[in-house]
Formats: sequence, C-alpha cells, structure tokens
Amino acid sequence: MSSVPRLVVAAPSSGSGKTTVATGLMAAFAARGLAVSPHKVGPDYIDPGYHALATGRVGRNLDAYLCGPELIAPLFLHGARGCDLAVVEGVMGLYDGAAGEGELASTAHIAKLLRAPVVLVVDASSQSRSVAALVHGFASWDPGVRVGGVILNKVASDRHEELLRQALDSAGVPVLGALRRVEQVDTPSRHLGLVPVAERQAAAVDAVQAMAAQVAQGCDLAALEALARTAGALPGSPAPWTPDSPTQHPARPAGRRAPVVAVAGGPAFTFSYAEHTELLAAAGAEVVTFDPLRDERLPEGTAGLVIGGGFPEVYAAELSANEPLRKAVADLASCGAPVAAECAGLLYLCRELDGRPMCGVLDATARMTGRLTLGYRDAVAVGDSVLAAAGTRMRGHEFHRTVVEPGAGAAPAWGVRAPARRVEGFVQQGVHASYLHTHWASEPGVARRFVERCRTS
Repeated sequence: MSSVPRLVVAAPSSGSGKTTVATGLMAAFAARGLAVSPHKVGPDYIDPGYHALATGRVGRNLDAYLCGPELIAPLFLHGARGCDLAVVEGVMGLYDGAAGEGELASTAHIAKLLRAPVVLVVDASSQSRSVAALVHGFASWDPGVRVGGVILNKVASDRHEELLRQALDSAGVPVLGALRRVEQVDTPSRHLGLVPVAERQAAAVDAVQAMAAQVAQGCDLAALEALARTAGALPGSPAPWTPDSPTQHPARPAGRRAPVVAVAGGPAFTFSYAEHTELLAAAGAEVVTFDPLRDERLPEGTAGLVIGGGFPEVYAAELSANEPLRKAVADLASCGAPVAAECAGLLYLCRELDGRPMCGVLDATARMTGRLTLGYRDAVAVGDSVLAAAGTRMRGHEFHRTVVEPGAGAAPAWGVRAPARRVEGFVQQGVHASYLHTHWASEPGVARRFVERCRTS
C-alpha cells in the first residue's frame, strides 16, 4: 500500500487546465482497466465530483491545513486501498498554500508528503521559448519537489508544439503530452467555480468523456504510468486511516439501536467530505441521504440532521416552495434534535434567503452579495454543542458570496482566531450552524459526539 503508484497534477497557476488534465488522466487510465484512486489537494468539493465520475470511486480531498500534515498519507492510503494507480489534482499554483503559512497545504507540500512525482500542466497559449524558463524555475525552486514531466495545454498548432518542445529540450524535464484547445472539454463555471456534477448529469458525463479522449490522444499514457511507478515508499510506513479505529469510536453497547442521521444531498447540497458519513456510520449511525428539493419529509425515524454545503442560493425558489420539508426541519430542531449545518446548511436554516422563506430555525436572514469570502480559518468552540465541547480547536474553510445577518447568535458556534478575531455561527438547543466547512477526520470525536446526542435527545 505504501508504494501505490501515484502522480500529482500541478500547474504554475489557476486556470492552466489542471482539472481537465487530471480528470482526463483518471478517466483514460480507468478506460485501460486500471483501478484509479482520485484525490484533490485542498478543500474543494466540486472537482472530486468529476473525479468520481471519471473513476467510479469516491473523490477524496487531501488538505494539510484542515487535517494536519500527519493525516495526509493515512487519508491517501484509505482512498487508494485496492487501487492500481492514484492521481492527485493540485490546487492553485504548485507552491501556493495557506496564506502566511509557507508551504502548508500547497500542492508542493502534498507532493512531498506523498513522495510523489509532479506533472506540471502549462498553459502555453501565449508563449514559445519562454516556456523553458518557466518550467526550469518551477522544477528547481524546491529540491524536495520532483517535477517529472510537463503537459503542454492550449497548444495552437503543430508548429507551436514543435517550438515548445524544442525549447523544453534544454530544461531537462520531459514533455509527456501536448493538448490542443477543445471547446467541448470546457466545463461551465459560476460564482463559486465549476458547476457540480449533480447539476449537469448527462452533460458532465459527456465532458469527462471528452477530457479522457483528449488526454488519451495528446498524452503518453505509458510514460505517465511509468512515472507514477517511480513514487517512493511513504515515509514512516503509515497505516491507512480508518473511520472505525477503536481509539476513535469505542464499541457500541450491544442492543443499542442505530439512530438515523439524515444527510442532505441532491443538487442544492453537494458539498460533503466522504469521511463524514463514514465517521457517522462508524460511530453507530444509520446514515440516510435525502434531497431537500424533492423530498417532502425527512427519512423515517430521523434522530439527527446534517446539512452540508452547496448552492441553496441557486435553488432558493425550489427550496422555499418545499414547505412541508421546511416545516419538518423546523419541527425537528424545535424538539432539540442534533442538527449540524455548514454554509449552505446555515442559509437553509435561516428565516429567509434572498427574501424567500426558508426553515426559520435561526432568527437570521441571508442574502447574496457581490463579495467573495474565501480562506482558511483557525477556530475554537465558544461553548458546548452537539459537535464539540467548549475549547475544542478546529480548522475550517470559508467559501461563499452570501452574508447572514446577524453573523452570530447569542451563543456563537466558533471564535475565529485567524486571520481576524471574531465570533461566528449559531448554537441553540441541538443546532450547530456555521459558515465554516470543517473536515471531521481531523477531530473524529465530532462524529462520535453527534451520534451520541442523537441517541439521547
């Protein structure tokens, strides 16, 4: 397991084509009969959906800020169990990480933690000989990062490709592919990035197939697979992460019924880490997914509710129109049942969103704005809640173009320590609602605490 072949797909900057290349590679290798493990550096929820479509396996995130560097290799091995090859899509530029934290959470940091070779995707649309200086700089910047090859993207013509290859002969980094700009490979974006797979369905399948075809035609898959097999053994021979470790979840007493935890899904609520439901199940819950756009009632026997991130602002009219479910959520919360809501879930629990009635669990209103709030957060639980005891420190991530007024309740969810000190979110009865996206693998007690509250509420 510690020597599973692997590649990290990186780029000098965002917009270079990482997602197209990484997703195309995943799908192309899968089409060759390989079991491919898909991974994404950072907190992004959308790209893993395309990765899952390409490979038939759950897309998983590797975030050294949210989970800590020590969990990266175990989480990677957990996702890669039983696979022939792993492809890790990077985030932003190769050396861009958490602001003010050096290399922490950068693609380069993850590549070093995994001892994985890097394939650099370069947007060559406006350069020829200069590409050699660019690649040389990225390949030599950090001796601990091994750039094993280059894939040239947005190449204009055969003559352009020839000039680029000639220039790169002197850079000492082999060219492993050259891709032309192809219109149908483009995937639509909106205010928070790519449109998720769940909203595109057949169009997303077509896009992934087009990515695979382009990559298979323009890249040397045999050379890329050979490069993946040069990855070194993971340092320290770590064991795969597991959600049901005895140290994380003590054995449930015999005869205790599994409480039903309803998890919001469907097109409006697509942001969720796979490890969350795995941890809930390992803690003894029966996890049932429901769609707030279509289901008019919560799953039978619901004892707790988890509403993650997504795009309720896009579906505000439909969510508001589903009055029976809004009432069911409000009734559940009023009984003191555990409810955990992150970002989109926070908006859904408000009194209204952009003037449309929501669940009314929180005495707050939400609205879209033109301002993007984005970044990692260092937070501490202000008081006891269904998720954490007072003083529990967790790291989170904010990513939204909405505002909730007021921004915190009488009992806030978190005290944010960085980048600026403030309180945020709401804790009332069994409700914990916040803008912060957190990764529960970093603090497995969160899931155990939540399930225990579901049993006793």
